[in-house]
Amino acid sequence: MKRAIFGHKGLPWLLLAPQLAITLVFFIWPAGQALWQSFLRQDAFGIKTTFIGLKNYQALFADSYYLNSMKVTAIFSVSVALVSMVVALLLALALDRTLKSSKFYTTLLVWPYAVAPVVAGIMWWFIFNPTIGILPYLLDQIGYDWNHGLHSQDAMALVVIASSWKQISYNFLFFVAGLQAIPMSLREAAAIDGAGPVKRFFTITFPLLSPTTFFLMVINVVYTMFDTFGVIDATTAGGPSQSTMILVYKVYRDGQLGANLGSSGAQSVILMAIVVTLTIVQFRFIERRVQY
Repeated sequence: MKRAIFGHKGLPWLLLAPQLAITLVFFIWPAGQALWQSFLRQDAFGIKTTFIGLKNYQALFADSYYLNSMKVTAIFSVSVALVSMVVALLLALALDRTLKSSKFYTTLLVWPYAVAPVVAGIMWWFIFNPTIGILPYLLDQIGYDWNHGLHSQDAMALVVIASSWKQISYNFLFFVAGLQAIPMSLREAAAIDGAGPVKRFFTITFPLLSPTTFFLMVINVVYTMFDTFGVIDATTAGGPSQSTMILVYKVYRDGQLGANLGSSGAQSVILMAIVVTLTIVQFRFIERRVQY
């Protein structure tokens, strides 16, 4: 393996400078500001701030609405990650068997990933609109009254479907790449030994896909925690009765709309701590089961 050797000691830092500057300006600086803001309380006019220590955090964990948003986020994150990964895996397996039309099939499935989250949310909002949507009309024919503006379970189903649809393409690409990396000889040998398609999948294909599955698990957790803001804002805006108020949207509602910057800063710090903790747990415990 070749190793790069720089004649000038400052050249590596110069090459890293653009990325370091972006990280400093768009991540470290805002994160530091949010952390400092979480220890402050601002008056109603935004003129005077007072240092109050951990009182913002104490107020959050005593707030039933915030605790509810944690529960909603947990349900939402698990549902989106599970649905998007399972559907993507099924589509990748279907592509693995459809060799002749694979390029056309792949192109169609990749398109949704190019759609902005807010556009995806608006599209699914129209599809599920109780007045003009085609799916509520079809559901009404079988006796189900769909209304995500009134029913909490319908609202959760809507945001899960919209968010999963947006992420399926991303997961699909990695599952296809993982399937193509599995030697065909292994599956052929298992078939010769009498293993059926289901047994071949659970004994050969899925274990060899574990690195890809683990990677996508981490990525999907981050996606559900942050990138689904546009979907929530375009479809339910956290309603009804805060049944779809995930943590990242509550940060926006309390900070941008409610002008409670101290509480919003504390919420953003907690959200980042949750994501970092989940990532560490995944790498610490789940990665042990990954077969490389």
